[in-house]
Amino acid sequence: MSRKYYLVAMLLTAGILAATAVVYPHLPSSVATHWNLHNQPNGYSQKWTLFLIGPGMMVAMMLLMYALSWLSPKNFEVDSFRSTYLQIMLMLVGMMAYFQVVILWANTGHPLNVGRAIVGGICLIFTLLGNLMGKVRRNFYVGIRTPWALSNERVWNATHRFAGKTIVACGLAGCFLPSQASIRGRYLCSCSLAAWFPPCIRSFSINNWSAAVTSDATQRDFQEVVAREKQNRKKSVAFDNHSLSPSSRASPKQNDL
Repeated sequence: MSRKYYLVAMLLTAGILAATAVVYPHLPSSVATHWNLHNQPNGYSQKWTLFLIGPGMMVAMMLLMYALSWLSPKNFEVDSFRSTYLQIMLMLVGMMAYFQVVILWANTGHPLNVGRAIVGGICLIFTLLGNLMGKVRRNFYVGIRTPWALSNERVWNATHRFAGKTIVACGLAGCFLPSQASIRGRYLCSCSLAAWFPPCIRSFSINNWSAAVTSDATQRDFQEVVAREKQNRKKSVAFDNHSLSPSSRASPKQNDL
């Protein structure tokens, strides 16, 4: 099952490598690799670095995800949600491939609103990732890894169901974002806060509520045990008193009469 995800990721990486090699002779010696909020290039690199930025980073991502799954500690293994874990890996590799295509397209002289394209890709990843959040199980690498979520499986599951909704909502909202550069910049900042911060607060509140309910339940159970113990003690005392009464100590002859 896991092999098919790695196979797709490797094919995608090979495709990006081939595309970079084909476009490479047509690129200037120095290529734009970063743009400001006004869609103007403000960062340049030697064109050979595109092999590292694209295919190189994609291979590194696959190796990292494989290593993290192997290093997972006991009771927090990714095996419990391996299919979802590998889907997330494939999404990240696909996002890198998309960004590489944007860079290649922009540096070959084609008109492109790079900022809009990048924000659109990020919003798409948010939407896809949010749909998987509810399937993520406790681990140290993926998800809302707050102390309260990691310490309680019920808190983790509830937190990630809620996180899925906030992340998808932010991703879909970005699809309708106006094209102004300043609005895009503000959206990326607010989007990160709106998508990830509320689930963190949610995990804290669920944990406190769960602890309060558990405490109340434990107190009720303790009170019930004490009440039963008192009742049993009363029955025991009543039985002892009955056993010591004169009528209960009558001689066998009197009992026979």
